[in-house]
This record gives sequence, C-alpha cells and structure tokens, in this order.
Amino acid sequence: MVKVGLLDTLGSRHLRFWEPYLQDLGVEVLRPTLPKDEAYRLGQDSLGGEPPYVQLALGRILELERADVVLLPQLDTVAGDPWSEAFVDVLRSRVSSLPTLTVVPAGGDAAATAATELGARLTHNPGMIGRALDRHRPRLTPPRESMPALTAASRHTFAVIGPDVLLAEPFLTGHLTTRLDEAGVHAVYGTDVPRDVLLERGLRSGAATPGERALAGAQLALEGKSAVRGLLFVVPARSDVYRRLADRLAATARKPALVLDVAPEREDFAELDAFVSRTLTGVSARPAGGDE
Repeated sequence: MVKVGLLDTLGSRHLRFWEPYLQDLGVEVLRPTLPKDEAYRLGQDSLGGEPPYVQLALGRILELERADVVLLPQLDTVAGDPWSEAFVDVLRSRVSSLPTLTVVPAGGDAAATAATELGARLTHNPGMIGRALDRHRPRLTPPRESMPALTAASRHTFAVIGPDVLLAEPFLTGHLTTRLDEAGVHAVYGTDVPRDVLLERGLRSGAATPGERALAGAQLALEGKSAVRGLLFVVPARSDVYRRLADRLAATARKPALVLDVAPEREDFAELDAFVSRTLTGVSARPAGGDE
C-alpha cells in the first residue's frame, strides 16, 4: 500500500482536506508521533543554524522516512527568504536521504488540481479520484472566521503579530504565552484575524509578497483598535529576513512596538517585561466587552 506522510507543522491548515481525501483513495496516511521537542532536536542536529520552524519541520520529515511521499503546505513567501520561496529545494540541498517531498496548496481550486494530480500518481483510478474529490471538496473552503475578542476582563490588550509558520505552532513560541499571561496581557494574535481581512489590508499596505502582506495586514487590522495598547512583532530566532521585515513594520507603527525573537528554548523575556511595563505606565485595565 502506498504511504503518504502529513506534517503537523509549517501552518498545517491543509490537513483538514488531505487526510480524509487520501484515506478515501485507499492510501495509508502516516502522521508524526514523536514528541515535538524530540523532533525539534532531531532537526537541530542536521540544521543547527536555521530557524526553529525549519528544524521542527525537518525533524518531522525525518520521522516520516517510511513514507513514499510527504506532503508539505505551501508557505507564504517573503522576499529574500529561501525557505519560504523554495523550501523543498533548499532542504534537499542541505540534507540527504529525504523521502519524496511534495508541496500542496492549502485550499481553493489550486488544491483541487493538486489533489487530482497526486491522486493520479498514487492510484491511476480516475473514478475513485473524482468521487473522493467531490466528497471532500467543501473542506477546501476555509471555515467562516470572525475577528478575535479584543478585550478581556482586567487585562491589557496587545497585538501579537508574526508569521503563520511560527504562531500556528504553539511549541515554537515556547514560554511566550505564559510570560504574556503573567504580565497581565490579553494577547490578540494576528493569525486569528480572518484571512480575507489580512489579505485586503495587506494589499492596501503595498507589501510585495504573501508573507509580507500577512504581517502588514495584521498590523493594519489591529493597531487602529483603541483596545490595543501595543504591538509585539514575534519572529523566528535565527531568521534575519523575518527580523528585518518586522523591524521595518515596527518602525511604521503608530503605537508602541517591540520586535522579539522567539524559540522553544528561550527563557529570558526581560525585554518583553520591560516593554509591557513601559507601555502600560499610568494605564488602567479595561473591562471586558466592546470589541469594536
């Protein structure tokens, strides 16, 4: 039986369609089972100087070595970042003996086309492919989204803005969530803003690539909200490209802003604590309600 591996990282929105679709094709679907810290260390052993999201993804891919093919989600590109522009090519140039890697879109007509092509490679059964695609095509349409709550009782609201490959994977942000909670912060994540809002605001910003538009769109969508006291731009450690992008966006912010590198192993958040304290000097917490 053909075996197809599915990653649970790199922003894994694609899983809601691909897993049931492949199962209907009679394909054995392999999912990672190692604890994420072990997979992360596995990736670090091969790519010690790369961003954490790359290292975790590599660890997962190595874990899925029995697969005939491993599906990776298509990443939002950022200019000058080889990982977002050509993840598979860069990985193959750096690591040997990888399984076959195939990049697939997250949804829409492009994903349906990719599903048909992959199905043909795996099964050579057009009837089965057509039935499976018809059954699961609704999963290619993203679920309806709404704006996240902008206030919480006795908490100060900060927008947390970062790439999907980072914020969609809680393991990669390490102790950040805990430290924000301890600081009395109600964190509103840019990745929770409806995708259509991000795209519309991102296009308005003039940003050139999908990854840049997502971050710029999140900034535009959140910094104008009166509940938001400050902006925290979080970027993957060891990623100069994301750091420079976040620095540029923070320089345009109309509210206090901080750029912070994060990784699972980071424990020192004194810079964050000082930023929150400085931003909130003389400010009272707002009651819950009034999301605007």
